[in-house]
Amino acid sequence: MRWIVLFGTHMTVLAAGFALGVYLLPIIIAPPSVDRTMLADHAKGAMFEATFSRDIQGSDFLHWGEGTVSISPSRIVHQGTLAPGPDYKVYLVTTFVQTEADFLNVKDQSARIGDVKTFDGFIVDVPAGVDVTAYTTVVIWCETFSEFISAAQYR
Repeated sequence: MRWIVLFGTHMTVLAAGFALGVYLLPIIIAPPSVDRTMLADHAKGAMFEATFSRDIQGSDFLHWGEGTVSISPSRIVHQGTLAPGPDYKVYLVTTFVQTEADFLNVKDQSARIGDVKTFDGFIVDVPAGVDVTAYTTVVIWCETFSEFISAAQYR
């Protein structure tokens, strides 16, 4: 009986340590955040602006975004905060989505813009050939765990 209890407690601690490591590793290895002045300068002259909100239906206490996102033909600039996590991607979609299921239904028609490496604001260049006016919503998505983080409708 003692071995079963010891095994159970050790496995629980191991699982908790692994989960904590998955959560903290992106924070530890994240590059320095972009300077707020640089974010503001790059956001100037954007064609569209929208807001990430923690209150969106598909967000929760571990998966959320808040702040302003500015969209221009050449870049997407976020001035705000994202919940830390691994492998975040920026997508553009043609309809507003606010849950994991909603996004998965349109993911194959969406445009993958780039990677998010920092959680206190980011600048992502729009790839050549992507017309931001053909889309309506910016989505932050965790590719590794297929988790919806946030979305902001800009038109």
